[in-house]
Parts: sequence; C-alpha cells; structure tokens
Amino acid sequence: MFENSFNNIDRAMRNDEGLASELDYAEQTSWLLFLKYLDDLESERQDEATLEGRDYTAILDPDYRWGVWASPKTSKGELDHNKAKTGKDLIDFVNGKLFAYLQTFQTSATDADTLEYKIGEIFAEIVNKFRSGYSLREVIDIVDTLDFGSSEAKHELSDLYETRIKRMGNAGRNGGEYYTPRALIRAMIKVVDPQIGETIYDGACGSAGFLCEAWDHMRRDDLSSVEWDILQRKTLYGQEKKSLAYVLGVMNMILHGIEAPSIRHTNTLTENVMDISQADKHDIVLANPPFGGGERKEVQQNFPIKSGETAYLFLQHFMRKLKAGGRGAVVIKNTFLSNTDNASVELRKELLTSCNLHTVLDCPGGTFQGAGVKTVVLFFEKGAPTRQVWYYQLDPGRNMGKTNPLNDDDLKEFVSLQPDKAGGEKSWTVAVDDLDKATWDLSVKNPHAPEEEPLREPEQIIADMLARDDETRLILEDIRGML
Repeated sequence: MFENSFNNIDRAMRNDEGLASELDYAEQTSWLLFLKYLDDLESERQDEATLEGRDYTAILDPDYRWGVWASPKTSKGELDHNKAKTGKDLIDFVNGKLFAYLQTFQTSATDADTLEYKIGEIFAEIVNKFRSGYSLREVIDIVDTLDFGSSEAKHELSDLYETRIKRMGNAGRNGGEYYTPRALIRAMIKVVDPQIGETIYDGACGSAGFLCEAWDHMRRDDLSSVEWDILQRKTLYGQEKKSLAYVLGVMNMILHGIEAPSIRHTNTLTENVMDISQADKHDIVLANPPFGGGERKEVQQNFPIKSGETAYLFLQHFMRKLKAGGRGAVVIKNTFLSNTDNASVELRKELLTSCNLHTVLDCPGGTFQGAGVKTVVLFFEKGAPTRQVWYYQLDPGRNMGKTNPLNDDDLKEFVSLQPDKAGGEKSWTVAVDDLDKATWDLSVKNPHAPEEEPLREPEQIIADMLARDDETRLILEDIRGML
C-alpha cells in the first residue's frame, strides 16, 4: 500500500543536493513522518473529545500544524496551492520558524516521558538538510498521503521503516551500529519471555529494535485497558547516545503504536554504576551494545572493572540495572569468552558469581552484516551464581550474508531446546566447577565436533615444504625428458 510512496520519497530525495546517503534519507524522512503522525494523532484526539463532549487543547499552535504549513487543503480536500509554501519560502519557514518553535517544547514540557518533551528533544537533535524547497514540497506531498489512522497502516509503515533502517547498514559504519537481525532479537525475547507488569530496558537501544519486538511479543487483543496502559507507558525503557539513532528509535516505536516512547537521549556510560538505585532497576535487559569503542578514562571511572572496550562497560551496567531475579539477554563479541586480559577475566568472574549465566548462544560468522566479528548471546539471571552453562552452536548450514540473512527458522531448534537445555550435536553443558579459576575461560568448545589435527612445529612445516619442492623438481625433470 505504501511501498511506492517510500520509493517515490527516495527518488525525490536523490534529487536534492543536501541529501547524500541513506543516513540522510532516514533522518529527513523521520522528522516529516513524525509531524504527519502528530497531526493525525491530534485529529484523532480532537474527534474523541468532541464525541465525549469535552474540550481538547492541541499540542501545536495553529500556524505549526501540518494542515496549515505543510498541506493546506481547499474545500474539495485538494492541496491549496495558493496557501502551500514551496521553493525558498518553504525552506525559510522550516529553518527559521518551524524547527525553532518545536525545539521550545524541550524546556516547556513538564515530564521527560511526555510526547511534548519528545517533540522538543527530536527537533533539538536534527536539522533540515533539504536545500531545495521544491524537493521538500514533493516529499511533503507524498508523506501527506500516508495514513496513520489504522493498525494495518501503522504495521505496513513500521515494516517499511524497518527496511529503511536495515539499508542504513550499507551506507556506512554508523548506520550498521543501529541494526540487529530481527530474527535474533525475536529468539532472545522468546527465551526471556517478558510478561505484562515487567519492565524492559535497553541502554544502547539504537533504532529500538529490541523494544519494538518486545512490544509486538507482549501485546494481545485480550489485554485489559489497565494492562494496555501498563504496556504503553510503564514497560519499555531505552537510552541512546547518538542523535540520529535516537530519532530513529523514537519514530520506530511510534510507528509500532507506542504513543510516547520512553527513550532518553543520553550517554548511558556516564552514569556511575555504583549509584544505580533500586528504583532505577528493571526486570529484563535486552541489548546489543556497540563493540570495540574506546572509552575515555573519566568514563571508565564509573565502573569497578576498568576497560576501554565499550561492550565490557555496558555489560557491567546491565548487570547492575537488573533487579534480583531479573533476566538479561545481551549480544557481545565471542572473544569476551576467552580473552586473557585482566578486564575480561574479572568481568567473566563477576558475571558467573553474581548471575546465573545459564545459556550461551554461539552465532555464526556473518550474523551481523559487515561487522567482521563473531558474536555470542549471553542469557543470565541476576542473583544466584552460575552452576552450569548450556551452549548452543547455531549452524544454519549456509554462509550468512546480505542476500542470505539469519531467519526465524534458523533459530527454531535453539528456542525449542533452550528451556530443557538438552544436549545434542550442537549443544552441550559445562559445569562451572570444571572451569580454570585463574582464567574463568568460557570458550565455545563443542565436545561433539571432530578433533582438529594438532598444529605442526615450524621445523616440520619447513621440512614438508622442502620435501614437496623435491617432488616437484623430479616431476618437472620427468616432463622435460618427454619433450
């Protein structure tokens, strides 16, 4: 229904000199979609108030409503070209008035979790990159045809938006940080199995894939009005450092049907983990923190185990963000399981002694497109120490890649075996008592895999090479004799 509209938006954006990549397309589409969504929401609230015989005060002043500046209509419901701004007038209004007005909501809003605050925060983080008012007018006219009124429309729009976010992974490293394969997320959520009344947290939420999938997992047609309100307002929480990812995350949650997403734009790692109070803790953590970043010394001071590896700091944060009995599922580089540096050893020890690390999912290479590293998913519960760890080595039976991504069927066996932690060719259990307590090494070592031949000594390698050279020389001599 809307796929052609998104393709036409891309086509119009490619004609604008100010938009250079998929990152720009996603950002600029986001703020326009947000304002159209906001206008549809205001109209819906106005209609509800009228039916109930009560007054409704619009969030936006009249001059800044979508139907006034973006798409004024004639009495026949057609675009009023006499009132609709275009060209330089449109760019001047957006840059000089609209964005400045919308930014004021950040200071005037009474609560950071309100839609009003989100309006101010979003427009404090992005700028209009359209240079041509004619290109912007073309995109506005397309966005105006999108309808946020039905759940079917929102579902299709959210799917198209997810596709756009996924494509960002090919537009540069920054885009790739935002996207985690949805099949993997869904498998993680099935294992953790969140329930209404539990809170879910992602401190590196990017485009909010974990939160959106958790929402889809938990919402049902038979939820009571109280349960629905809890799911809407008191369940999903996220934090994101990067401006573009924050905007994408907010818009992604809105398109999934979450009216006022509880995502904060902040650097999670600047919070001292020793200051996390009981009120700040959550029942569930779902996350794929960024790998390999180098954190400054002052940031590392917020953690008992100092490390320049961003993911190690996030893991410490997540362990302390969980309530007693809380459940976590976190993606991390597989080298975390075996690295011998002090930070890795100490972090593994803390994880095993303060949490029950009951499952390790070993993901195949290529799970994260373009990442160049292998990953594992750690499943753990806060409170009791680990007695044994169940490993599952995921093997889809094919090379993973852009045209062959991970899918739900690939993870079916893992999800079905995980509750009972059954053994098999691709799964096994390791007792913590059998670990080397000097290293706490948790390496993935499938006991059912055929043993690799031991590596040869360098002297043996050289001798074998010389022997092959002699064989080659004799063969060439034989050939020369036949000429």
